[in-house]
Amino acid sequence: MDKKTAKERIDFLRAELRENSRRYYVDNAPVISDFEYDALMRELEDLEAAWPEFRSPDSPTVKVGSDLDESVGPNAESGVRREFIQRPHRYPMLSLGNTYNISEIEDFAARASKTIEGGFTYCCELKFDGTAICLTYRHGRLAMALTRGDGQVGDDVTENALRIGGIPRELKGSGYPDEFEIRGEVLMPYASFDRLNAEREEAGEAPFANPRNAASGSLKLLDSEEVERRGLICTLYHIPSDNISLPTHDEALRAAASWGLPVSDKRKICKDINEIEDFIRYWDEARHALPFATDGIVIKINELAHQRELGYTAKSPRWAVAYKFKAEQALTPLLSIDYQVGRTGAVTPVANLEPVLLAGTVVKRATLNNEDFIREMDIRIGDKVYVEKGGEIIPKITGVEESSRVPGAELPPFPKVCPDCGTPLVRPEGEARWFCPNSAGCPTQIKGRLVHFLSRKAMNVLAGDATIDQLYSMNLVRTPADLYDLKKSSLLLLEGWKDRSAERFLDSLEASKEVPFARVLFALGIRYVGETTAKSLAAHFGSIDALGTATREELLEVGDIGEVIADSLLEFFSKPSNIEEIERLRAAGLRFEAEAAGKRSDVLAGVTIVISGTFSISRDAMKDLIERSGAKNSSSVSKKTTYLLAGENPGPEKIRKAGELGVKIIDEKAFREMLPGEDEEPTLF
Repeated sequence: MDKKTAKERIDFLRAELRENSRRYYVDNAPVISDFEYDALMRELEDLEAAWPEFRSPDSPTVKVGSDLDESVGPNAESGVRREFIQRPHRYPMLSLGNTYNISEIEDFAARASKTIEGGFTYCCELKFDGTAICLTYRHGRLAMALTRGDGQVGDDVTENALRIGGIPRELKGSGYPDEFEIRGEVLMPYASFDRLNAEREEAGEAPFANPRNAASGSLKLLDSEEVERRGLICTLYHIPSDNISLPTHDEALRAAASWGLPVSDKRKICKDINEIEDFIRYWDEARHALPFATDGIVIKINELAHQRELGYTAKSPRWAVAYKFKAEQALTPLLSIDYQVGRTGAVTPVANLEPVLLAGTVVKRATLNNEDFIREMDIRIGDKVYVEKGGEIIPKITGVEESSRVPGAELPPFPKVCPDCGTPLVRPEGEARWFCPNSAGCPTQIKGRLVHFLSRKAMNVLAGDATIDQLYSMNLVRTPADLYDLKKSSLLLLEGWKDRSAERFLDSLEASKEVPFARVLFALGIRYVGETTAKSLAAHFGSIDALGTATREELLEVGDIGEVIADSLLEFFSKPSNIEEIERLRAAGLRFEAEAAGKRSDVLAGVTIVISGTFSISRDAMKDLIERSGAKNSSSVSKKTTYLLAGENPGPEKIRKAGELGVKIIDEKAFREMLPGEDEEPTLF
């Protein structure tokens, strides 16, 4: 390679790495794998070493990837904050050197043995696949939480950090420094990730690719209560060494755990490279049983004096290295492609694969995202494709084994018409997906919208896919308003329906008329208007009438509303059929004004209540009752909690915490006695 070619390649690699770093840290929508990114980084490091005259202090090889949000990208989640206050890190928050090669871990251990005089040990830990966070405690209380940012400054996310599982507002025990930092990772467990993606798909929003992206996006939401609902957790793994006087890293973590901080117990002190490799081999298999994502092992020099002695490069510590697990991959034939229509009309291609065992489960299907993805990957029917589990969860196709391609195999044509109703598909400008525009006549879209309308987070009616299939096939229901016209006599014509099932269904429809406006708005299924966005719109405009007549400029004044959502709202309210549907639902008794209009009283103003257990009504209904009585709901017991409202089978941890803090525990009867007019029957949601 000559000098000119080297310079061109270096410039290209730097641009690619910067763009993909932005997609990873800011947009939370990576388009290449960690392995591919690390390979590009390694190539750039090698070229800069071979051509030192082209080194630059701004190169990705010496700068930490930044999550600062000066320019939130087009794929950022609706509701992600765009203007956090940025504060400096007391100590630079660097990244770790990565390797996929065990021989480089052996080289790291060999260098340590040569450099360090006297005996030393290694502390081996899991490498958690989340988003980095730095917590500062002063006088035993959480004072500040910062993201990694660019390593020098980070976004202040303290308010959101207080809503994350395991992060204590106050430390317990004694012996902690008057002020210190501790660093770690915010994670989204698999169970929370599955629930969140199901809700996003139901709302017509793009699912997150993996738990790391979901955790990062959730940490920067506008609504702290939504952050809490996302089910994030935190694990901490490093206290900058001059904060403490303990001799080893392991002892520092044990001390942190005694103060009530969430420190992982999945670590081991190793004496040599053989024990390190045993630890790596064990967790390469055992990680699949963990409830959260981990993508490698971090090996650290355990003794803090030796850490200080070894110091840092501009980008990473010399006393630690990360070994990254390679994503499990399988090669299997692609048998066919299905094209699925969602409730918003989006058409998604799905690959049908010859079943293959991958990361402990049998994979038969994998999303192909959209037409562009198929063409860029050059996928043909009958090809053998490489399948990985993104974030150990979602099967995805990462490549094609072209050497085994059948001669004459052609690129599959994307359908020109809807596979369900035959309507010509359209691809809106700026969209990657094709849509069926026949929203009023496409059976899959109609049934999808009805299922969404009845779902728990929307109207919470006792029905699902099977019920909607029956009602649709009998031509009883086409729009949500039709549901409220149903009679018992019509339901009894359906196969398997008896008096009791019909009555329960009609009762739950009647109870849904008490659902607050924000959830009704979410239930309407407006494209891009998810649960959080619906809450923001309901709070800002107060009624469907004010929202429906809002201008584009007025919509954009709402904190988490961007141009795409604003245009979707304008399109929805421009259609006479949608206005007619809203009027029919209003006539049926649904709420189209903000909940404040239905507040019973302010009798519990200033009161904070935590609920635990089960009640005579649903938990959502109980929370609504609390809010309509002027009180505030909270999910965790603290000194600010006024009452712990305990139903049947309350959580023992909340009971214990209430007892420790002297928080009064009341039952449902005592709570209802505080409210005016509570001799009426409870509302069943």
